[in-house]
Amino acid sequence: ISIKVIVQDMFTGIEKLVSVAFSTFVAKPVGEEKIHLKPVTLLTEQDHVEHNLASERRKVRLHHEDTFKNLMKENSKFDDPICDEEEGMVPTSGTSVQSIELVLPPHANHHGSTFGGQIMAWMETVATISASRLCRAHPLLKSVDMFKFRGPSTVGDRLVFNAIVNNTFQTCVEVGVRVEAFDCQEWSTGRGRHINSAFLIYNAVNDEEELVTFPRIKPVTKDDFRRYRGALARKRIRLGRKYVISHKEEVPLCVQWDISNQVALSNANVEALNSLAARSGWEVTRAVGKIKIYTLEEHDILSLWVEKHVERPAHVTYHLLSDFTKRPSWDPHYVSCEVIDWVSEADQIYYITCPVVNGDKPKDLVVLVSRRRPLKDGGTYTVAVKSVIVPSVPPSPQYIRSEIICAGFLIHAIDSSSCTVSYFNQISASISSYFAGYLGGWSKSIEETAASCIQFLENATDDGSINIF
Repeated sequence: ISIKVIVQDMFTGIEKLVSVAFSTFVAKPVGEEKIHLKPVTLLTEQDHVEHNLASERRKVRLHHEDTFKNLMKENSKFDDPICDEEEGMVPTSGTSVQSIELVLPPHANHHGSTFGGQIMAWMETVATISASRLCRAHPLLKSVDMFKFRGPSTVGDRLVFNAIVNNTFQTCVEVGVRVEAFDCQEWSTGRGRHINSAFLIYNAVNDEEELVTFPRIKPVTKDDFRRYRGALARKRIRLGRKYVISHKEEVPLCVQWDISNQVALSNANVEALNSLAARSGWEVTRAVGKIKIYTLEEHDILSLWVEKHVERPAHVTYHLLSDFTKRPSWDPHYVSCEVIDWVSEADQIYYITCPVVNGDKPKDLVVLVSRRRPLKDGGTYTVAVKSVIVPSVPPSPQYIRSEIICAGFLIHAIDSSSCTVSYFNQISASISSYFAGYLGGWSKSIEETAASCIQFLENATDDGSINIF
């Protein structure tokens, strides 16, 4: 069941969406026979969209535990790259809060079972206090992650709520809450029933209504580190739910290619990539060997940064990566890539085809690739990519025309024989399916593509084409 909360200003009539939630109920049979619910009748196109999204959310719920366990297993193999000591870190124990509530008749339904909403309200109270101990301000609840009722509680039970901050992510914090129920006998023995756990995500704002950055949390005990890594795994799963499952119509942002305005379009392409790379708030979500993966969320826009250490000179790496006709040899997301307009030494327009994903039609792209060498030794090599509209290459019925908002490579020399390659992509809805597996936590597609890129760069031979640009 989907629930939307909307507030309306009585004077202006303006409506604002406050919250969206999806609740799952189980029909309780009177006897032993299982209840079979009638299928929902779909009348409109929007009904079909919502029905398909509900099916996708159900898949995520069913696979959530396995996905989480796999991510935790992977995380345990590597040192956490963002768990280093730094000034201002707050010990986890300093955010611990406990509250005890007695379930009274007004808190329960006609069956004597505690209202789920009442338990959620008590959980929010204790979680808010925990988050406030970290930020020294009044935190604002942003979302609740996978709230699940594990068992009932009834009138007369004592409910014990334990809350603690698990991890912080720049401007948001995850607070874990565990609820145990005790009847009179269980209270005397100290052995309760675990009836609920949930993870609440908070923001905090300053006097100017700007988001504030939370101090970093310092895990100390083994259990602290388990919760710390668990928060990282849930963060990644939330990204998958938010940007892959959510249905959002996207306004095309492609610009019309105009040869008379080539310089301005090329410079804007490069500046957009440099601006994306310079933004603050990037968070490490994965670190494996020579590869680090970061994500950035800004105003419901997700960006990806993949950093790779390559044992190859920067200028050679630049020439290999800036020739997009070579990309299908290492990137499985590219089937073909051909130059359709060699505008200049610095700018080329490519037509790209991509493989089929989830049974849909294959996708295609028309992109402007703008390249820049550094102006001085030790500078950065740039390969910027953005979709453009070229009238001579209209959309084909065989493909779904997709769009790259802002992407590309920044290459920094480490020494004469190695460099760091940073790949950035501001993910649009039209290409999110290619990142779905990684974002959802059920695939290593990004790591595998990055490893393939490193192998290609380090093993490529000089076939006479490396120095053509």
